[in-house]
Amino acid sequence: MTPMLSRRRALLAASAFAAPALIGFKASAQAINLRSADIHPDGYPTVEGVKIMAKLAQERSNGRINIQVFHSRQLGEEKDTLEQTRFGVIDLNRTNFAGLNNLVPETVIPGLPFLFRDEKHMHTVMDGAIGQEILAGAEKHGLVGLCCYDSGARSMYNRIRPINELADMKGMKIRVQQSDLWLAMMRALGANPTPLPTGEVYSALQTGVIDGAENNYPTYQSQRHFEVSKFYSVTEHSMSPEILVMSKRSYDKLPKDMQTILRDAARDSVPEMRKLWVARSEAARKDVIASGSLINTVDKSSFERAMAPVYDQFVRDARLKAMVQRIRETA
Repeated sequence: MTPMLSRRRALLAASAFAAPALIGFKASAQAINLRSADIHPDGYPTVEGVKIMAKLAQERSNGRINIQVFHSRQLGEEKDTLEQTRFGVIDLNRTNFAGLNNLVPETVIPGLPFLFRDEKHMHTVMDGAIGQEILAGAEKHGLVGLCCYDSGARSMYNRIRPINELADMKGMKIRVQQSDLWLAMMRALGANPTPLPTGEVYSALQTGVIDGAENNYPTYQSQRHFEVSKFYSVTEHSMSPEILVMSKRSYDKLPKDMQTILRDAARDSVPEMRKLWVARSEAARKDVIASGSLINTVDKSSFERAMAPVYDQFVRDARLKAMVQRIRETA
């Protein structure tokens, strides 16, 4: 064998041994491009919360993780995007807990009426062990719960009259989220629940298909519902937060260090999102009042008593009953 041929074979052998390491290095350095869905408009606190998470994840991954946030229902309504997220078509989804109620029993709990005493109580619960249990419940259904964002207190609004007492709810056609829990809640209040996607609520109010709906100040304002439904009654019947989930299929494809970065970025975005929420809620309240909305408070005691059948229907399991009791006992 000539010296030239020996050197060529040695180089080829070295290349063969080096190739796997080189390929592995390239794979670990590839950009990770993720898509995130939200039904709310650009600038809404939940949208901005995911953007904060995206910024943190990009910085901490040295530019490898790139999250594109699709707001304003660009990828569809929540029911559709949740299905796509479960199957990995969409990577991340900021959604209401209600969309998961019929799939993940634990997610019914945060939406239960009059469960949280106030915002501080809700934060303590959702930031602690109980919140982690609720998030973990989604995993067996193809979703990884990353964090919870604020959604304020939900109250009633309608186009007919102020709701001052429980009797004022009787017979009203109220839009609800597409969840058995929310159907039951409205029936317990004497209303006729009408499930509709968020994008159809304005026209339904405008045309009289429904009489009213229920939501927080920022949604009432940002979706322009105050234009066609001027009576806003502060029932504060639910203080359910929002949930940010990731497709388990997308999550499982990530290296462990990138999974950790995403989880930590989501967690660290929560305090910043909450600051945005407080500011946006107050600005929205002032805006709708200036636009002619009539705000009234109610005696919540009769509303709360009416919800006993809802708890009987949706908190039958001993484990869920124990969770509700733990929440009520949380200081």
